[in-house]
Amino acid sequence: MSPRPLSIRRIMVALKAAHRVVRVWPLSDYAPQAQYLAGRCLEEKGDYEKAFNEYQKILEKNPKVSNYDEILKRQYAIADKYLAGKWFKLWGYIPFFPSMEKTADMYTKVVKNGPYSDVAPQAQLKIGTAHEKKKDYPLAVKAYETAADRYADRETIASEALFRAGLAYNKQAQTAEYDQTTAGQAISTFSDFMSTYPNDPRVGESQKIIGSLRTEQARGNYEIARYYERHKRWGGALVYYNEVLVHDPNSPYATEARQKIDALKNRIIAKPAAK
Repeated sequence: MSPRPLSIRRIMVALKAAHRVVRVWPLSDYAPQAQYLAGRCLEEKGDYEKAFNEYQKILEKNPKVSNYDEILKRQYAIADKYLAGKWFKLWGYIPFFPSMEKTADMYTKVVKNGPYSDVAPQAQLKIGTAHEKKKDYPLAVKAYETAADRYADRETIASEALFRAGLAYNKQAQTAEYDQTTAGQAISTFSDFMSTYPNDPRVGESQKIIGSLRTEQARGNYEIARYYERHKRWGGALVYYNEVLVHDPNSPYATEARQKIDALKNRIIAKPAAK
């Protein structure tokens, strides 16, 4: 039979006693375990953020504590709850809103506490996931690239990180209509992924995304070319119609781009003669 859950009253008594030990005898051999007990009591109460902070105090003050790995895993599990949408509490009491910024900070602390622990690689990936959820794609990419570099010797983690970095760049590219740089970074990242992990089952998906990005680049350049053309800036229009063909010569915009290029060349050649 599983043990019966502790009553709130017994949890509060244990929590008060644990805090008293830490407060009165902070340098004693019992202080780390008293702090650990406080964290466990707070978990039982559902005060997960406070529990996480209690565990953080132990790891910062007592890096050689015997149950270091277990505490780190408890921190990781708490961060998972907030990544799944659990609300943080205002002033520690009033349920407020989910915060992916605070969640990312939790995972960052987990990684810092044990960068080569069992949970650190996944925690580093989840920093990126938290940033993606708040649509901060540059920070998500940075987190994934850190995971790919730091855990390059763990192929499962490194390949996942590189692929997710490409996806984050791709999402960012969709939000920047005239920014061709991000699309180019996405293509470069997926290309690196395919060359580094040629047997990965996601290579086919990467190729499709690259094809879509090239078409999107062609469309973006086509729209810029039209803008220049509307304002009678023929030289600029010619440059960007050419870019349409450079990025994707088979795109839906390629045929019209070729026609525009021919017309603009004739216009530019004929212009001096008209003078």
